[in-house]
Amino acid sequence: MAQSKRIKVMLSSRCNDRFPADSDQTLSSIREQLKREIEGTKLFGKRVFEVWINEDAPPADGMQDSWDACLQAVRDCDVLLVLSNGNAGWASGDGDIGICHAEYMEGLATTRGKVRFIAMPNIPAGDSREAEAARNQRFQTFVAQQTPFRGGMVSTVDQLRTRVQEALLDALVVLTQRGVTSAASSRFDMGQALDWTRMDFRQRKRAMEEVLLQALNGGKVPASEAFAIVPIAGVNIVVFVHAIPAAFTVAAARELVGKPFLRDHEHADLLKGAEGPLHLIACHRGATETQATALLGFPDATVVSGSFGIFVADDVQKVQFAFLANCRDASQTRHALQRFREWLDQTGEAQILAKRAASRAKIVKVIAAELEGR
Repeated sequence: MAQSKRIKVMLSSRCNDRFPADSDQTLSSIREQLKREIEGTKLFGKRVFEVWINEDAPPADGMQDSWDACLQAVRDCDVLLVLSNGNAGWASGDGDIGICHAEYMEGLATTRGKVRFIAMPNIPAGDSREAEAARNQRFQTFVAQQTPFRGGMVSTVDQLRTRVQEALLDALVVLTQRGVTSAASSRFDMGQALDWTRMDFRQRKRAMEEVLLQALNGGKVPASEAFAIVPIAGVNIVVFVHAIPAAFTVAAARELVGKPFLRDHEHADLLKGAEGPLHLIACHRGATETQATALLGFPDATVVSGSFGIFVADDVQKVQFAFLANCRDASQTRHALQRFREWLDQTGEAQILAKRAASRAKIVKVIAAELEGR
């Protein structure tokens, strides 16, 4: 199937709501203006954007209803711009979610990186009947849980237009850079990936750890140290780096790391001005949730699979570690770390991680003091 030569942008919002609330303009008319402006933008004299809005979308085939057509447009677009005023949109039943809620949720579920959220003032809850108010509240609660970075709230059409332009530019730059990294990662039989493959386990392990330390320390690597003090959610956290220099299933590679959190008490002196520790484990190959829980020792824990790899947190012992997957060379290793830190910030997990790290520090200090008194 031929691929479009233009970048597909979808504008998702309510249609008939007025913006600003006291004006005569509807979001539908504003979207039509934005569509013309975006499609009129040229690069080297050529049109590069194709904008989808439901107002002028062609009729779908008989197998699709309006709901299906909108969600298919979300999946097909390259950039999804969500213009939200807190209105969940129409729904077929009182207990259902609205179409705006569904479009945003579908974008996050399929390709989170292409979604840009632009916040407008939420509609007053009292302006809707009970079922609609409940649906809008569900949508607003869902938005709050996603914690997307959105900049300030826009309150005028000019501000909205500027924010759309900024969001679209950011999406183009970020997605292009990620695409380059992704394309570079498809070959591991040449370049630095091949150089790392030629190393023995201990050499490769050290190379992987040094890259992580450089990334965490702004380019500086402490001599013979395998940790960094990293600010996360405003809290200084001790981060230990490790590396499994082959597939997780290779026992000789896996045993070079073991279960590092069992030795946290040996580093209690590092926790005088910091919390933690947090363990980052660079994996030369992939990682699975089963392997992560096997390392922890039991399955009843928070286990999250992400674009970076696997994050594990035990809310009893407050142990935390992350597998950074496919660290085949320096670029891939840095990228995995970058995606992990982005995930922490985007989901609000950074604050939870920092709180958990403070509790872990208390536990580690107690264990260290107990062992010293034996």
